[in-house]
Amino acid sequence: MRDLVEIGMGRTARRTYELDDIDIVPSRRTRSSKEVSTSWQLDAYRFDIPVLAHPTDALVSPSFAIELGKRGGLGVINGEGLWGRHADVEAKLAELVALAESDVDVEAPIKKLQELHAAPLQPGLLAAAVAQVRDAGVTTAVRVSPQNARALTPQLLEAGIDLLVVHGTIISAEHVAHGDSEPLNLKTFISELDVPVVAGGVSDHRTALHLMRTGAAGVIVGYGSTEGATTTGEVLGIGLPMATAIADAAAARRDYLDETGGRYVHVIADGDITSSGDLAKAIACGADAAVLGAPLAVAAEAPGGGWYWPSAAAHPSVPRGTMLPVSFGDRPSLDRVLTGPSDDPFGSLNFVGGLRRSMAKSGYSDLKEFQKVGLTVRA
Repeated sequence: MRDLVEIGMGRTARRTYELDDIDIVPSRRTRSSKEVSTSWQLDAYRFDIPVLAHPTDALVSPSFAIELGKRGGLGVINGEGLWGRHADVEAKLAELVALAESDVDVEAPIKKLQELHAAPLQPGLLAAAVAQVRDAGVTTAVRVSPQNARALTPQLLEAGIDLLVVHGTIISAEHVAHGDSEPLNLKTFISELDVPVVAGGVSDHRTALHLMRTGAAGVIVGYGSTEGATTTGEVLGIGLPMATAIADAAAARRDYLDETGGRYVHVIADGDITSSGDLAKAIACGADAAVLGAPLAVAAEAPGGGWYWPSAAAHPSVPRGTMLPVSFGDRPSLDRVLTGPSDDPFGSLNFVGGLRRSMAKSGYSDLKEFQKVGLTVRA
């Protein structure tokens, strides 16, 4: 039964929960973390760790996608970002970071980001970025917005992508539009492709279920919220309690599994995951994997120079993010961020090690089993 509360006469709202509101309950059995598997598979592609990188230029360059791929994760290139617009992206990012560090005008970095994204997309540059990742032998994934999916996807398929990510702040299977432009029909669009598609973000059971019915191989839950960097709540007034949203999407996955007689759609959490404990809770709520943004942006291999911003920050008219400093001084390697060693007692390093230890302490040996772990809500 849904927990409804009255917020005024004749107006009720559902009580929902953030990841910070819940805790994992260990079972009677424990095991060695060496016996725990964090691998998962999306369509034909197997990954050793349940980690995707948020498709922002602050984080995913072709070289970063390669490094994360070699470590068993998935780096998603922003197909509408700077790697497809400028030949000298590193120099552009250096200018952007210098502007942010100058602290002369807090709005100047976002204006600069919008200016850089106003340059036209160049198919040759984007194809070269895709080829660099593909030639390294790791799974190649590119993000496109629903608005530009039809125009960009043929070029990406020709470049040789393995996975397509159709990603917006909020996406639905039933977009209503009037006028000359025809909205993207995701079901038709996906059925015509030879590569698996991951789509999102969504926030509730019904939308997740409808998105699964389009044929998507994975559904992203959330909008990449990171405190201080993502401003969707301030701009749109839309909030997303991740524990409840993930659990709702996992319920939609079960319903769809019954409906289709066995087709499993992966649930990918995207938001408010800032520590290894948060990652463990997201899996425990029902996610198969998680998108990480700011936590990975601290790595020395990330192109943002110790700064992070979500892809929505560059929107030409309604930016929903800002530039956030995520690292001061020496930046840890990607290896330390993912698998340690860690000297941070709060879980910002050794994400995968923390997840493995949580699974082991709770007695579970793989991710799907861990989704059944007990949970409590804090008073």
